[in-house]
Amino acid sequence: MDTPPFLDTNRPDVPNMVVSGGVTPFYLERSPVRGRLVRLGPLADAILSRHDNPDAVSQLGGEALALVAAMVSALKFKGAFSLQIKGDGPVSMLVADATDSGDLRFFARLREDTDRETLPETAKGLLGDGYMAFTIDQGPDMDRHQGIVDLTGTTLADMAVNYFQTSEQHDCWIRLFCAKSADGWKAGALVLERIAAEGGIEASEQDEDAWETACTLAATVTEQEILDPDLSNKRLIQRLFGTLDVRVGTPRALAYGCRCNRARLASVLETFPEDDLDHMVENGAITMNCEFCNVGFRFTRGELGERTA
Repeated sequence: MDTPPFLDTNRPDVPNMVVSGGVTPFYLERSPVRGRLVRLGPLADAILSRHDNPDAVSQLGGEALALVAAMVSALKFKGAFSLQIKGDGPVSMLVADATDSGDLRFFARLREDTDRETLPETAKGLLGDGYMAFTIDQGPDMDRHQGIVDLTGTTLADMAVNYFQTSEQHDCWIRLFCAKSADGWKAGALVLERIAAEGGIEASEQDEDAWETACTLAATVTEQEILDPDLSNKRLIQRLFGTLDVRVGTPRALAYGCRCNRARLASVLETFPEDDLDHMVENGAITMNCEFCNVGFRFTRGELGERTA
């Protein structure tokens, strides 16, 4: 006997993929600087290639995935970190999120009248004017924290830095990378955060110099270094910050993490009135697509009635 859709929690046929050292944290001894090196490895291609997006949009998506992977790794509690952007450009919506366990997912929505052959190459050109929202979700028993700012800057990294400076009053340095190679898409990030002085004490001149020096050294990183699978995380961090007494932390895993299943989508459908469900039937069934993993779930009209039968 087939499992009713409202009880079917099996994952769809998507990659079961984990990158063991996806995020490597580090900090500078006796300096107000901590950072994360993010390298998605084969996850970037596994996630991005499931969507029929132009290369410019996939590149932006890879940067977004690297960004949320870096941000969620700083959480000290169980939860999720999500990025949502809405704009008036060719990409009307972009969503990427990550859980504390490193599960990543992404989708982008293009306007119907978009000319896919003549897309802008910058994040600002793709997104236009609009807003960026970062949301921290600690679960159903806790209030969500959300910050929203206008889209300011040319790159997604610029927009993220503006968010933290204006919404969180928090100094950070961010570079995001994504490129398509013969082996598929690769993506990564380098993020530095300035740790606030304890007790609200004003930062010393030494702390200011340490922060500026760390940012200057970070700016020397190249796309080739970030995306080179033969260059280890520890070696790259030592190459960049070895003169600053850097300490490398324990790497954290990243994984393919779409959380859709038939049960969840069936519960959404069953909130619709009966007449609406009847009108949604095409060729004997209702099909719902998960925008994150691009999997279509097919429900017969009779299946959706099983819950109350």
